[in-house]
Amino acid sequence: MLLIRAIVRPEKKDEVLAKLSTAGFNAATMVDVVGRGKQKGIKIGGMVYDEIPKTLILMVIPNEAKDKVIQMILSIAKTGTEGTFGDGKIFVSPVDEVYTISKGTPGL
Repeated sequence: MLLIRAIVRPEKKDEVLAKLSTAGFNAATMVDVVGRGKQKGIKIGGMVYDEIPKTLILMVIPNEAKDKVIQMILSIAKTGTEGTFGDGKIFVSPVDEVYTISKGTPGL
């Protein structure tokens, strides 16, 4: 299993989640976060904004679904055809164990 952490623009969240859901990936946790990328925020006039709003989407998926899920997120989360600074990142990490609390059993 893999943990997908996708940091996307807040205005892209609903569209990303809808696309994933139509493909059968319904389970996700969303968290509103702030951050900045390599460009150290946005400078407008003399003001620097380094706490840019984003949405963090967390999902645990089977290993074999990785490429499909990543491509779906990339296709929706990108701004325009070329993409733009601040479109986000996707992090993929292994998951060793999962437990369902309500049943007290291992597994999704």
